[in-house]
Amino acid sequence: MTQKMIVLGLESSCDETAAAIVDMSAPPSSRILSNVVHSQIELHASFGGVVPEIAAREHLSWINLVIPEALKQAEVGFDGLDLVASTAGPGLIGGLIIASVAGRAIAQACGCAYQDTNHLAGHALTARLTDDLPFPYLLLLVSGGHSQLIVVEGPTQYKILGSTIDDAVGEAFDKVSNLLNLPLPGGPALEKLAKSGDPHRFDLPIPLKNKPGFDFSFSGLKTAARRALELIEEPTEQDKADLAASFQAAAAQSLSHKTKGAMKFCTESYGRSLPLAVAGGVAANELIRKDLQALAESYDVPLTAAPLDLCGDNAAMIAWAGGEQWQGKSSIDWSFAPKPRWPLSELSQE
Repeated sequence: MTQKMIVLGLESSCDETAAAIVDMSAPPSSRILSNVVHSQIELHASFGGVVPEIAAREHLSWINLVIPEALKQAEVGFDGLDLVASTAGPGLIGGLIIASVAGRAIAQACGCAYQDTNHLAGHALTARLTDDLPFPYLLLLVSGGHSQLIVVEGPTQYKILGSTIDDAVGEAFDKVSNLLNLPLPGGPALEKLAKSGDPHRFDLPIPLKNKPGFDFSFSGLKTAARRALELIEEPTEQDKADLAASFQAAAAQSLSHKTKGAMKFCTESYGRSLPLAVAGGVAANELIRKDLQALAESYDVPLTAAPLDLCGDNAAMIAWAGGEQWQGKSSIDWSFAPKPRWPLSELSQE
């Protein structure tokens, strides 16, 4: 992109209140002028998960703090904004409304453009924000709420090859982490514990390994981990570490196996191997990245993995996705309402 465009991104779909400034015309290494994230993880820890009502109140308290901080760090004033992009779904509706209302108010007050932005598209387009990855590419999107294999063909063009039929992989990580009495966030805590465990001790199933297609399933794996733990009368720390390592290995193998099938499918469908990208909170897992790197190398294509600070929910990805989706538009759709459910398949039809 060569056209100068300074974008303010706002994100509040779950338990992070975030604001970022992105320069769409800058090279990848200098596009993100600021990326401010306030996490609520400690606030929700005692509840074992995110409480929507508490999250919404916290977003309301912090949205007016993260925005000026993002502007300050970027050395940009409100009058320097060309576009405001807010997450409008999917997510918790209370939080979505806060980012949407704040973004629309700023855009109208500043007289700049406004773009309602899909949270999943933010993750999907992170590879372009950081690496200018050309379309099309195969994306493995793995987070607490989503496990999908997607061919990203454009800013609003997504071909969904497979999704989870029950628990998302991040949700499974969190639930097994809870079984092991680990602190939040569950995924990183389980990964840390797994480093001292034996991944071969427990024979856990690889979900849907022998089933055709590219869908995921992690509910059975989670149940198998729970049953394995219940068979141990008084689990030691080593028992827990071994189970964490075994669960993580099975989950990683499932992701790699289905992604390999999708790579083969794309090679046949497009006449060439597509670049591979991985994004979402679970993309920070070292073992999963290692397995995907090996898979990409076997197809002689690059693996574009989101930087660790962009794996979780953030506003830089929303600013970038909103900017890409705004290109070529001349009018703002003020009638759009935030959606707690907004799959990428719907975005492709709009």
